[in-house]
Amino acid sequence: MIQREANTLKMKKNLLDLDTGIEGKYRPSLFESKIYSFWQKNNYFHAVLDKSMAPFSMVIPPPNVTGYLHVGHALNNTLQDVIIRYKRMKGLNAAWVPGTDHAGIATQNVVEKSLLEKGTDRHSLGRERFVEEVWKWKDKYGNRIISQLEALGCSCDWDRLRFTFDGSYVNAVTNEFVTLYRQGLIYRGNYMINWCPRCRTAISDIEVEHIEKKGSLWDIKYPLIDKDTGRPSGDEYIIVSTTRPETMLGDTAVAVNPADLRYRGLRNRSVFLPLAGRIIPVIEDEFVDMGFGSGAVKVTPAHDPNDFDIGKRHGLEEINIMDEDARLNANAGKYNGMDRYKARKAVLDDLKSGQYLLGRKDHISPVGVCSRCDTVVEPRISMQWFVSMKKLAEPAVKAVRESELRIIPDKWEKIYFDWMENIRDWCISRQLWWGHRIPVWYCRDCGEMMVEADKPEKCSKCGSTNIFQDEDVLDTWFSSCLWPFAVFGWPEETDELGYFFPTDLLITAHDIIFFWVARMVMMSLHFRGVVPFKKVFINPLVNDASGQKMSKSKGNVVDPMVIINKNGADVLRFTLTSLTTPGKNLLLGDEKIEGIRNFANKIWNGSKFVIASLKDAEEDIENIDRDNIARDTDLNIWDRWILSRLNRAIAGLEKDLEKFNFSGASRTLYNFFWSEFCDWYLESSKNRLYASRDNEDKKVCRFVLWHVLETYLRLLQPFMPHISERIWQEIPHRGESIVRSNFPDINSGLIDRSIEKRIAPIFDIINEIRKVRSELKINPGEKVNICLDISGKKTLEDVSKNSGYICSLAGISNIKYGPLEDDRGYIKTTTGSIDIYIYILDAVNIDLEIKRIEDEIKKVKAGMEKSIKKLENPGFIKKAPENIISKEKRKLDQADKITSILDGQLDRMKKIKK
Repeated sequence: MIQREANTLKMKKNLLDLDTGIEGKYRPSLFESKIYSFWQKNNYFHAVLDKSMAPFSMVIPPPNVTGYLHVGHALNNTLQDVIIRYKRMKGLNAAWVPGTDHAGIATQNVVEKSLLEKGTDRHSLGRERFVEEVWKWKDKYGNRIISQLEALGCSCDWDRLRFTFDGSYVNAVTNEFVTLYRQGLIYRGNYMINWCPRCRTAISDIEVEHIEKKGSLWDIKYPLIDKDTGRPSGDEYIIVSTTRPETMLGDTAVAVNPADLRYRGLRNRSVFLPLAGRIIPVIEDEFVDMGFGSGAVKVTPAHDPNDFDIGKRHGLEEINIMDEDARLNANAGKYNGMDRYKARKAVLDDLKSGQYLLGRKDHISPVGVCSRCDTVVEPRISMQWFVSMKKLAEPAVKAVRESELRIIPDKWEKIYFDWMENIRDWCISRQLWWGHRIPVWYCRDCGEMMVEADKPEKCSKCGSTNIFQDEDVLDTWFSSCLWPFAVFGWPEETDELGYFFPTDLLITAHDIIFFWVARMVMMSLHFRGVVPFKKVFINPLVNDASGQKMSKSKGNVVDPMVIINKNGADVLRFTLTSLTTPGKNLLLGDEKIEGIRNFANKIWNGSKFVIASLKDAEEDIENIDRDNIARDTDLNIWDRWILSRLNRAIAGLEKDLEKFNFSGASRTLYNFFWSEFCDWYLESSKNRLYASRDNEDKKVCRFVLWHVLETYLRLLQPFMPHISERIWQEIPHRGESIVRSNFPDINSGLIDRSIEKRIAPIFDIINEIRKVRSELKINPGEKVNICLDISGKKTLEDVSKNSGYICSLAGISNIKYGPLEDDRGYIKTTTGSIDIYIYILDAVNIDLEIKRIEDEIKKVKAGMEKSIKKLENPGFIKKAPENIISKEKRKLDQADKITSILDGQLDRMKKIKK
């Protein structure tokens, strides 16, 4: 062996302050939180600004300060953490900026509920005291989700923790508003907006969720005005169809399509508006759908966005009949003070008694509800602040079309374009008390409006000091759309802004592409001239094991903190990554979680074996140059094979991570450790470590065991950071923490296809013997004799050289080679070009085995008959759900395959008996 001092390792002391070693069971609760504290204490996640290093930066989608960790957060932040840990290990100066959002409506709602429980409300407190209460609540509960992210193992740069309502961030938002206003991109006006009667505020179009609801479509008679008398006609009328009869009290016209021949004689006519007693005109507008109802529609400009547009085109009066809480007001006459739904019933009763109600039919229509509280939204004309969006949207569309910004999977680009190319102006004012106050002041004396970053000392027009600030606050998304650059100090030109911005990657969910992603792109291009990130990965949704969306009403919500407390953060993380394939929703269930828990146990126990084998071997390990292991050591076929597979795993893992194929990367980690390292190499090493007298070979074996495990732990670290750190600290290593170690390089010289091909027949022989032993229920401790008839000189040579491993791993006492002259008592099986003869008379009672197989065949066939009867029953096919029918078909197919296998086993047993 040649010693290479430049690459020698020195055993580092285990720096973890833990009470237990690795000897016991895998119990993550004993070490995960302590390891995380160790990382934080040493500030391993902080990226110091160093212009000699290449930066890599991400910003966390800031969770609401009211939030708690749900499974969607767990997935999103796990994926981000995998990437940032990977990039950090690749030598990049990686900064993952965390933070929380002040969440205007959500936070105000939570605090208001808390006040109600105390017997008071915000109006009793007044604005200033209410805001103080919100800050108190934030200080007490606002870091709850931060501590949960820590429990998940997130390696955020906590020194850069931001809040969208901290001092410098307020300055950024104020600057944004003032600048956009002075550029003519923010304006104020009376327009139709979405109003939530529960939250008592305007909300933007994308904060409205549309759901299909069963309702009614009523036909109402609107009498025509007699041309001669000017009074309602007793014979002529128009039938108007509506889903909201209560709003007829605000009607100011009836509209028909000019192409509708049924109404061609009604031009310049008027109708009588029942209940309200007003005369309103019949107008023609091409927007009217001739196929809806009667083809004539009521026009209520103050309570419908389409009617608002029609009203503007025809100069119609706008009559508001509802207050902010969706109760009817004085414009509704005798219905004043009624809730909108009670008013509907009263209006229908009065229409019926007045013989104006002509009919009703069932009708399904989309209903807009507030995304925050599920209250049905009211279209309402209100004085609000808006951002003009088309000019901002154009460069944002171009950036994606020209691949300056990539959205992955690319199917989301079409949805992005559809929304951006049909974008509407954004209502940014909210009638709340918690949030960024709009930086606009008014003069009480002359009415002058002033848009300034700081409060003016006096009116710019009349000089009065009697000025007051706009009562409204800004939409939460108006502040969070600055997140990627405001967190680095904008509008100041800080060193951090110049170094870390634009960021490299955003990982987020599809439901905020419009709320947040698109707006960040627009504002970044407008204020900074560049896209805010180079790539956006849209993570999938998490469904339950049957593919159903998780919801409290279904009772299928998975609490990630429950999983962490029971199984550890690493198990949850790896479960989520193993299920994450771009463009496919996750199916998360207990069975998958349990499977990954078993994998963590496998890592723990396999590592314990390696650690035990390394006792007193540190010096041997230090004296081998791992970069030149193939040159400096006498490696056997098993060593060369596992090193080849290890380097393939490194290459495959990196390839998958670059494509955001987290499930592929997880599968590589899983299969390598369990199926290749543990099942084959680790098991084969027992023969060398405990049965061989070749001390040099033992040294090589120990080194390879250490090298593979240490390398694997560094591959695993981004996915399962706690267990990898815990084990890494127990073996020879360089550095203080695996977090600060390098990601393994691919040693392409160790990838050896010929070795992988040569060892394959050995694996096939062992697997085939194990399969036969399992089928025949041969006791694991019972050794059998075999004969191998191998064609191919090289294969024969490789197999014979490894006969000791075959005997050890397949439970064999003796191996003969060549054609078998007398096959009595042998069972034959074949793999590739190798015939395997297994002598079973000493291990199996043939008569009992024949009976067992025959009984098993009868049992399986009985089950098949039941399935066949079900599937041939027309009643079952008609009534049973599709998934039940499919399950029955699968049972039948599986039973057919099992029967075929059992028939083969029975034939072999009968031949041996003869």
